[in-house]
Amino acid sequence: MNVKEAISQRRAYRSLKPVEITRELLEDLATAASLAPSCYNKQPWRFVAVYDREILDQIHQALPKGNEWAMDASMLIAVCSQKELDCVIGDREYYLFDTGMATAQLMLQATELGLVAHPFAGYKPELVAEILAIPPEMTVIALIAVSARSDSISPKLSERQIQDEQQRPPRLEADKFFFLNKYGG
Repeated sequence: MNVKEAISQRRAYRSLKPVEITRELLEDLATAASLAPSCYNKQPWRFVAVYDREILDQIHQALPKGNEWAMDASMLIAVCSQKELDCVIGDREYYLFDTGMATAQLMLQATELGLVAHPFAGYKPELVAEILAIPPEMTVIALIAVSARSDSISPKLSERQIQDEQQRPPRLEADKFFFLNKYGG
């Protein structure tokens, strides 16, 4: 699979089935993230990969009803960083951007391996940080559900989620976000 194929195949599926979390898989995902660019190579990203069933059960308490589908994931990855780990140039803080690039590379690697890596923001960040012993100065930016895609639709999904599962949600046309020479041009 080439990069273009991984980008086009990556989807935020919510109907998940178990997959074995191996040392090799963890190393593949970590390596992909580690190769992301960052301001002055500061690499501000931190990931906590959770696949221990007891800890996953604790994290499930931090998920709202709309994200119960993530309870079927074989692994949840907490994406963390803090402003002080990266460049701050004037009022521009790069840690979220750089961590996002590393997260995207991790997700594309998962896609290449035939997995779903679905990032989501609906969770209680303080509870996740407490369960995972994430230091208070760190920001829990997102969780990523990692698993295999199920062929059957999860009964935990809402009507909108079912619709998104069956057909990729619409994407903006390029002329709405990709401008030439000047904003809006």
